[in-house]
This record gives sequence, C-alpha cells and structure tokens, in this order.
Amino acid sequence: MRPFTRKPRRSPRSRRGALVVAIGLAPVFAAVAAPPADAASTLRSLAEAQNRYIGTEITGNMVNNATITSLAGTQFDMVTPGNEMKWDTTEPGNGSYNFGPGDNVVSFAQAHNMRVRGHNLVWHAQLPGWVNSLPRNQVQGAMEAHITTEVNHYKGKIYAWDVINEPFNEDGSLRQDAFTNAMGTGYLADAIRTAHNADPNAVLYINDYNIEGENAKSNGLYSLAQSLLSQGVPLGGIGLESHFIVGQVPSSMLANMQRFAALGLDVAVTELDDRIQLPASGSSLQQQANDYATVVKDCLAVTRCPGVSQWGVGDADSWIPGTFPGYGAASMYDNNYQPKPAYNATATALGGPPATSGGPVHAVGAGKCLDVPNSTTTAGTQVQIRDCSGGSNQTFTHSSSGALSVYNGGDCLDASSRGTSAGTKVIIWPCNGQANQQWTVNADGTVTGAQSRLCLDVTGGSTANGALVELWTCTGRSNQQWTLG
Repeated sequence: MRPFTRKPRRSPRSRRGALVVAIGLAPVFAAVAAPPADAASTLRSLAEAQNRYIGTEITGNMVNNATITSLAGTQFDMVTPGNEMKWDTTEPGNGSYNFGPGDNVVSFAQAHNMRVRGHNLVWHAQLPGWVNSLPRNQVQGAMEAHITTEVNHYKGKIYAWDVINEPFNEDGSLRQDAFTNAMGTGYLADAIRTAHNADPNAVLYINDYNIEGENAKSNGLYSLAQSLLSQGVPLGGIGLESHFIVGQVPSSMLANMQRFAALGLDVAVTELDDRIQLPASGSSLQQQANDYATVVKDCLAVTRCPGVSQWGVGDADSWIPGTFPGYGAASMYDNNYQPKPAYNATATALGGPPATSGGPVHAVGAGKCLDVPNSTTTAGTQVQIRDCSGGSNQTFTHSSSGALSVYNGGDCLDASSRGTSAGTKVIIWPCNGQANQQWTVNADGTVTGAQSRLCLDVTGGSTANGALVELWTCTGRSNQQWTLG
C-alpha cells in the first residue's frame, strides 16, 4: 500500500516551501508559461475533441496570480477549488455562511469558459469545531442544512459535486467520524439525496484515494455503490483521486474503472499528481510522462470517464513538498510553469501530434554528429561533435514543445545556467520544459535557443572530433548549420 496522508489545507504561506523546490540543481526564475502557438493543440482542445475534459485545481491566492490563471485558462476546461468550498470555509459558524472564496473561483471559471467541480460537501477533515461538538441528534440536521444551503447557492454553476469525500479506511471499512457516529452508514445516502434535491442536474460523486486499482478499499466502495444504487440513491459517479508515486500507477486501474462504469456510474480522475523523489532525474521525469499517458489512456478507454483533473497547475503550487518531504515535481508543469515531459505525453495521449521521431543532428560544416561524450547521463555535461555512430548518445528527438531530447527523453539539450550570452555552454540536463531547453529549427539550417535567440555553434568552427558546442551570435557560417534526422 502506498504511503498517504490527507491533503492539508493550503494557503499562500504553506505553498512557499514548494516554490523553492527546483528540478535538478537549476536555479528558479520567474517566467510565464508559453502555451502551444496553435490553439487546437492545447490540452483543453485536445480533450474536448475526445469528448472529455482536462481539469486543474486552484486555491488560495492562485486565482490572483496572472501566470497561473493565464496558463490554467488556456490549457484546462474544468477547475476544482482546493479549499474554498469545504465546510470550514463555507460555514465556519453554525448557520453563518461565507461563499466569497468559492465565488471567486467560480467567477474565474466562468471568465475562462471552464466548468466547476464542487469540492466538497461532507468530509471528516477540515470540519469546523462546532460540527464535531454537536450532540449526535443534531448532526443530521446540520449536515442537511449545510448541503442544501451550499448546493442551492451554486445551483446551475457546478458540473459535479464531491458530495462524500474520503469515507473509507484502507481495509474497505467506513471511517468513524461525526457523521457515522450520529447516523451510521445511512449518512451517505442521506447526503447524496439532499444534494440531489438541491440541484437535480449536478452529477453527485463519492471521491477517495487509494481506490484507483482493485484492492480492499476499492472493493468496499464498489459494494457500497451497488447498495446505494439498489436503494435508488442518485449516486452519479466515483472520483479516483489518483495521488501517485512515480512508476506506481496500478495495473488494474482500467479494469477497476470499467467495473464501476458497468454499474452505470461516471468514473473521473479527480486529483491527479505523480510525485518524484527529488532531485528529479531524467528517467523519473520520463516515467512520470508514461504514468500521465497511462492514466489519460485509461480514461479514454472507458466511455463513462468524463475526464481527468490534475491537482494544482504546476509544481510551484503543489501540496506534495509540504506533505511528503523529499518529494515533489508531481505535475505537468515545473516550478516556473513550463511544460515537462508529462505535458507532452498527455497531449499525445489525448490525440495531439507525437514528438518527432528520433535521429541524429548533423553538423553540416564538420560532417559529424551532435554527441554526448562517452554516452554519459551526468547532468551538466557539455555536448560535442563526433563521427556519426548511430548510438543512443547521438539520437535526438525534437518535440512539439521545442525540446531536443536524448536517451528517450531522459535528458534535454540545455543552455547552461540559462545563459543568454555568446559562449554559453550547451549541455545535457534532465528535461524540464524551461525556455533554455527549447530550440527552434530554422529554414536556413540554424538552430536557435528560444530564450537566448543565439545559434547552436561548434566552437571556433572546428571540424575535429570532440569539438565543443556552445551558443553564439548567429553568423550563418557552416559551423552553425545543422540538419535533423
């Protein structure tokens, strides 16, 4: 069983730690993500072409961050508020409601033509103290009033509600909390019926973690779902949170989704992230890309999977580093909101164009190939030219996002230390999607750095094996001429 603790309430202050977690050893800098130039290749457009959505989570001051909102509004078409609709925010005092924070998220979504997933109505955590202090005979009334008031407030603005959040223990038994203590198992049906009465058009979910594959916990939920449906309870869907450790997406996830769908339920991936032990290596980022692609493909294979939502927009706002020390880099975008290999894999899984096939990068003037010395994978190694061998250390892939990657996407061609001056070393570094790893192949045969606008150059115009490659002011000379493939 994967180690897991619940997602804590996050604030701008609690996210601060995440902001200093960098991929590898590269320093952090502020940058606005560069979405694909072709709007048809955005994640949301690709998902919509598959009759699916692709979502994200926004909470706290994220809604006021122009970098985050621009990226989220461009790439995603569903938003989940991280904390703004939970009980301790919406009803901090008995009968005293505060919908302002949630309204801000809804307004953002409406301005960007995004749907909203309501999260959540009944959860054992983030409950205000007054709920836990109620006499048992008053809990049901308080729960029904809370659900009715909140769902009525957002009626017509919410696509789906996580009515019940994380109700199960790992062995498949129900948690003991204020609601089970007062109402037993009956609280689940009562909560869902109450939400349905307030908004009959919203899809009503039970949402939980560690239920992605077939195991004791998902078996318990499956039995509960069968029971609720047999009672005519208007349960509409199951939410698979999908907080994974890289390389540990369950092999039974597709089969598990299919069995819930066979009950007539929607099965959504609601909080996807895929945490990596830091510093993230090229191979772990590639495995993360594979994991994201697997989850998306599983969803596409299940007719009743309406979509996939990532928890957070980028690594900088992720809850992972603050909860799992030593782990991070869990999303499709890095700390600077630049796309990572997981972004490209997700786009391709959704039907976008795959990365260009790998092949050699020929140095025209020298008649040699771009080469990683001695086939090393050591980050920071300066690349060179050498007689063409066809080896993996000379096989580069130019992706749709502009990366030139080697070793099956594990490492990328990189302007050292994000240098933008003539003479900057061109090195290999774990792929992270940042601007200093994006390259434009021009019609005149030059290859320019997206950040520096300088040309890929063989130092001194050398034609010798081992001549080093750097950035230099574009001159059009043969030592700056390259062909791919």
